[in-house]
Amino acid sequence: MASLGLNLDEQKAVDRFRKDVVEPSMTSLVILDFWAEWCGPCKALTPVLEKVAADYADKGVVLAKVNVDEEQFIASQFQVRSIPTVYALFQGQPVADLTNARSESQLKQTLDQLLAQLPIGGAAGEAKAEIAQFVAMGEQVLGEGDPERAAGIFAQVVEMAPEEAAAHAGLIRALAQAGRGEDAQAALAAAEAIPSVAGDASLAQARSALELLAERPDEGELSVFRQHAAENPTNHDVRLAYAEAAFAAGQRDAAADELLAMIEADREWNEG
Repeated sequence: MASLGLNLDEQKAVDRFRKDVVEPSMTSLVILDFWAEWCGPCKALTPVLEKVAADYADKGVVLAKVNVDEEQFIASQFQVRSIPTVYALFQGQPVADLTNARSESQLKQTLDQLLAQLPIGGAAGEAKAEIAQFVAMGEQVLGEGDPERAAGIFAQVVEMAPEEAAAHAGLIRALAQAGRGEDAQAALAAAEAIPSVAGDASLAQARSALELLAERPDEGELSVFRQHAAENPTNHDVRLAYAEAAFAAGQRDAAADELLAMIEADREWNEG
């Protein structure tokens, strides 16, 4: 739910909704009930919702209620036109409109269908969400240019969840970016030895990272390219070769600096 341009009361409403509804929905299926004190049908439906939520609590289902009179801004965001209005939310997004499911059997039938399709499972669901957070953290650290730290995060996830393909792939890519080719190859072999991981599409990207690593020039080769570029400042082919080698070696800043320097020296270079 967007929070830009909100006044103070609206921001507080969003914060409450995030805490009471969105955060629980990250690991649970939330039955979101829009109601009001004066609404007779709402009061008739409440016991049904509470019973179903209690019966399905061990399956990862929780009930959250929003009073439309007290939380008018939230109700407007969901375009509530009449009450009771009931949604099922998962990971912050509506996944089903439960408004027409007024009986216990109808609600349970719909919930059974949703639970069969969504990765929800009480404590198991929480553990999966925690693992996903660690994988996302590893990807963020890797994207920020710290492959060694990212490798440490992914290695911990692999230890916690040996069948988490995304963690194996992240570990391989992080090791490759860190220049640890042998370790990356060993990590790939370990991943391919796990049947549920070996066929995962995420390993394809990891294999590509290893192939790039094999083509990566070592420091000695890169030094030669660097020296030639320094000795031939007007030879753009030589300088371009160094920039490409630096990029392949993972030194992206050096490659960018060299290309910018070439353009500044000759703005018509590579045109036409």
